[in-house]
Amino acid sequence: MRDLRHWLETYSDALIDNAVIRLSQDETVKLQIADSVRVFFDAFAQAAQINALTPISTILTDWVKGRSTQTDGEVMSLLPLLVTLKQVVWAHVLGTCPPEEAIPLLTDSDLIFTEAMIYLESLENDSLLDDMRRQLHRAQTRVKHLDKSKSNFIAVAAHELRTPLTLVEGYVDMMGSSAPYSNDPQSFLLIDGIKSGTKRLRDIINDIIDVSLLDLRIMEFHFQPVWFNQLINAAEKNVRKQFATRTVEIEIDRDSIPKEPTYADPDRLLQAVQKVMMNAVKYTPDGGRVQIQGRSLPGFTDIMIVDDGVGIDPSNLPHIFDSFSALGDASLHSSGKTKFKGGGPGLGLPIAKGIIDAHGGTIWAESDGYDENQCPGSVFHIMVPMGNAVPDETAWRTQNQS
Repeated sequence: MRDLRHWLETYSDALIDNAVIRLSQDETVKLQIADSVRVFFDAFAQAAQINALTPISTILTDWVKGRSTQTDGEVMSLLPLLVTLKQVVWAHVLGTCPPEEAIPLLTDSDLIFTEAMIYLESLENDSLLDDMRRQLHRAQTRVKHLDKSKSNFIAVAAHELRTPLTLVEGYVDMMGSSAPYSNDPQSFLLIDGIKSGTKRLRDIINDIIDVSLLDLRIMEFHFQPVWFNQLINAAEKNVRKQFATRTVEIEIDRDSIPKEPTYADPDRLLQAVQKVMMNAVKYTPDGGRVQIQGRSLPGFTDIMIVDDGVGIDPSNLPHIFDSFSALGDASLHSSGKTKFKGGGPGLGLPIAKGIIDAHGGTIWAESDGYDENQCPGSVFHIMVPMGNAVPDETAWRTQNQS
């Protein structure tokens, strides 16, 4: 390629002038790009001399790096620039050389330009991937920061609500025990209503705190041997009153409940089971039925809570365990725990999922769809790992945290 190198050196100034004119009509921009074009053609001549792309690859690498650091928006490809420079070279070769001399010059220059374009395309693809990784990392960092800020805010707000609520409960108890109010039936009913409302508010605050503790992965667990039959009996006893208000029957297939114990936090596991049971009664019509069954699987016990309620739409199944994602019409939201289809804050199932996840298990639901007339029902599976020792909590506490 020595002939190409000599030709480039001979017509270097003309090539630079023509390239600058093609690349921009702005006089200020022409001055800015003239030096870069000159450096490129010098590297092009060196590449022709040594029959290697190294001088040009160094220039292209610098161009791509400079473009990436100076641009925050969409980055344009540099390939059109190489095409323009190639057109300038070919036009000048055809204009200054007879055909027999032009053909080898065009062939040699085409080889260099082709290698340069392939190399540039590879550089730009790598640069684009790096930019995407940086943007994704920034977005993930931002999301984690926002999520942590949200959880911290919820936790602080919930704790702050506890103080005035405790005062209200204390004064209501004092009023209820004082003579002027305790002997008046109407006052007794009013005070009882306030007590019921404050208790419901405290339950909601406790749920908000539990969701925050689970989101921040700082909830404490105390693992010990747990027998599932005892757990189910305790859950039935605790929710029996709420089920009775809706005349919803609880059926427990005790023979299907595994007899082997596992290591778990009995209080938290009981809380998770009760949350799912209360969700079942809320979406089961009056006079319906909720069944609790169990089965042993390799390494797990599957506790199934089966209802004959309205079911779950397939599009909602992926979201029922998201915090504050109560489904249904907002006008149906109720301060009660068991009102049929009465929406709440949407914390029960997320708390259950967080507790089961922390135990190394999983929870999911299946349903044939939502139908208030046919009532296809739903099945919630609570998969609890079977173990004979305290599980390692490190994996749960460090999962998805940086």
